[in-house]
Parts: sequence; structure tokens; C-alpha cells
Amino acid sequence: MALKLLPDIAFRNGASIFLPRILPCEFMINNQKNFHISKISSKIEKWSDQNDWVYPPQKPGEPRRPAWVCHYRDNIKYSPKKMWYVASMVRGMSVDEAIKQLSFVPKKGAVIAKEVIEEAQELAVKEHNVEFKSNLWVAESFTGKSIIIKGLRKHARMRFGVIHYRYCHYFVRLVEGPPPKHYYTPELTGNEKLEEYFAELRARRIHRTL
Repeated sequence: MALKLLPDIAFRNGASIFLPRILPCEFMINNQKNFHISKISSKIEKWSDQNDWVYPPQKPGEPRRPAWVCHYRDNIKYSPKKMWYVASMVRGMSVDEAIKQLSFVPKKGAVIAKEVIEEAQELAVKEHNVEFKSNLWVAESFTGKSIIIKGLRKHARMRFGVIHYRYCHYFVRLVEGPPPKHYYTPELTGNEKLEEYFAELRARRIHRTL
């Protein structure tokens, strides 16, 4: 599902696979001593570049690594604060459920998020060997602040006010497989809280006692 081979230090597992990484982009090696002497200029990889990551072959008996795809749309004429509500709503949903829910939200950001998710769905099937386009769920959905253009607004008595035209980016990651039962850690029930409290009491240590 990828084209670019990463160095050994780039391979990660667990939950940290979904985090952006900082990789060195400039290396100069001394031919005589084979010693790194230059400065390292680091950069954060772009969101779409994560589609080019390549992982080592899996060991026998290891569970299958699910396919995933990253997609985004930049410089959207929409406030990032308004877009945040739409982005956080679809986290942890299946693709079909996310598209269905966004279809009934009367907001401009919902229309944009729906289009980006549908584009990512088609990208997963065409370029990342996902067999069924409905077998995907929204693993990450967030927004970022883009450029802000300042303008002027006329007021009375020859005065002017500053008006901000805000833009934002929208990022989404789809992962193959069924969605998890709980995307966020569920709140403990009353009995679980009671058991946790009893465990703290039993584990405490009373000083100056036997």
C-alpha cells in the first residue's frame, strides 16, 4: 500500500502509529571518517505522505495489519472552531454511518467533511487494496487553522473595524475493519468506581504500624 521505504528507526507499532513523525531531511557524511558532522534540518511529514509508509514483513502468526488511508482538504473558507464540532462528531464511526450522519447536519462544514470522507473512501479502494469500501471506519478526524485574511469594515463617524476571514484544514484517516465499541475510554460505572476506591484503601500504607 505504499511506495517509499522508511529507515528502521521509522517503524513504530501500537497507538503511536497514528502520530506525525519528525524525520531528518538533510545528512552529510564525511567520506574519510564516516562521521556525521553537518546540521540536521528536521521537518514534520505532511499528512498525505503517510500513505507512502512501508512496513516490514509480518511474522508468522502475527495478526494482519489493517490497511488505512489519509486524506485532507486544505484552505477551506470556514472557521476552524465551527469545523471542530463537525470533525469530532464522526470520530469512531463507520464510513457509512459517518456519511449518513453528516447528510442530516445543516452546516457548511458537514458538507465538506462528507466530501472528504467519500474521497478518502474511493482512494482506499483504488490505491490501497481495500476490498470493500464499506469496511472502513473513521480513526482520526480533526481540523487545523489555516491562513487568516484581515479586512476592514466601515463604522460610523469615519471609523473602521478589523474583520477576520478565517480558513481551515480538514484531515481524516480511515482504517480497514469494524469500528471499536468505545472510541473514547468509557466512564466507570458505580460498582467499578467503588471497587477502585476499595483497592486504593487496601493498598494504602499506615506509617508507624506493624
